[in-house]
Amino acid sequence: MRAVVLERKGVLSIRDIDLPRTVGPHDVKVAIDTVGICGSDVHYYTHGRIGDYIVNAPMVLGHEAAGVITETGDAVSDLKPGDRVCMEPGVPDMQSRAAKLGRYNVDPAVRFWATPPVHGILTPFAVHPAAFTFKLPDTVTFAEGAMVEPFAIGMQAAARARIVPGDVAAVIGAGPIGIMVALAALAGGCSKVFISDFSREKLAIAGRYPGIEPVQIADETLASAVARATDGWGVDVLFEASGNARAFAGMFGTVRPGGAVVLVGLPVEPVAFDVANAIAREIRIETVFRYANIFDRALALIASGKVDLKPLITGTFAFDDSIAAFERAASGQPADVKIQIRLGAGKVR
Repeated sequence: MRAVVLERKGVLSIRDIDLPRTVGPHDVKVAIDTVGICGSDVHYYTHGRIGDYIVNAPMVLGHEAAGVITETGDAVSDLKPGDRVCMEPGVPDMQSRAAKLGRYNVDPAVRFWATPPVHGILTPFAVHPAAFTFKLPDTVTFAEGAMVEPFAIGMQAAARARIVPGDVAAVIGAGPIGIMVALAALAGGCSKVFISDFSREKLAIAGRYPGIEPVQIADETLASAVARATDGWGVDVLFEASGNARAFAGMFGTVRPGGAVVLVGLPVEPVAFDVANAIAREIRIETVFRYANIFDRALALIASGKVDLKPLITGTFAFDDSIAAFERAASGQPADVKIQIRLGAGKVR
């Protein structure tokens, strides 16, 4: 099958590649319609690695996807050919201790699309376990279906935060995941969410959502904006979604005593961590790695209309223009949030 292949750092091609095509009894075969470009895809393209995950051989990119089922295994009863679906891209060993604890996202044996050495799905067809494939309601477009995956990260962050209705939160970083986290926090019960960044364009997009208050940190620090709005008390929950090591400086001063910090972004360098301040304020620290048992909930929120992700899709490219799409995503244009690639397997909805 033709696929978008990362040959090595900085080199992409669209070419034929051998990929699994056999549909097992518990699998489905999906004609891919829409694939979103994730920050991890771009990072592998520009850096050739993320931490210990290194691109040592050609790898198909893409893991945010929606499409149409064309074939089902003999043991699959809840899905059928013609169903419009999205797919959770990480498949764990369901016999692992992590899976038995309900934390399959941290299973060391998980196979996650477009994470070396596992191929992604920027290709016309993919075979995937039915248990990790979810039917799209008629109200959800393929483009929105491909957004369920990144929104699930926001949902995981909100769940880890243990939000209490009426909480005030703040998010550092107004990239795709930062905005998703802010929307998930609002859906989880927050009354207001501050979101900070240098990008006026991304903050303008985030600020269109009721309940999200942008903070341009070239003009004012997040800590001062929060202090002014909370009479110096601080937010109940702070989400770090930038992955920038500098964001950790003074972080705990933004959070109220007894509040929570949820770490979502992945720094590429060691960070200075003010442990004494966190302890003195008894701040709870949570971490997020992908998601578990939440994909269906993310889809349900989108389908309900309570979360509208369509404004975050800022560019759509044809499959034959995939290399240009990655170049655009890697360029980091200020107004871009989510770039998608459309293969067009299903009808537009």
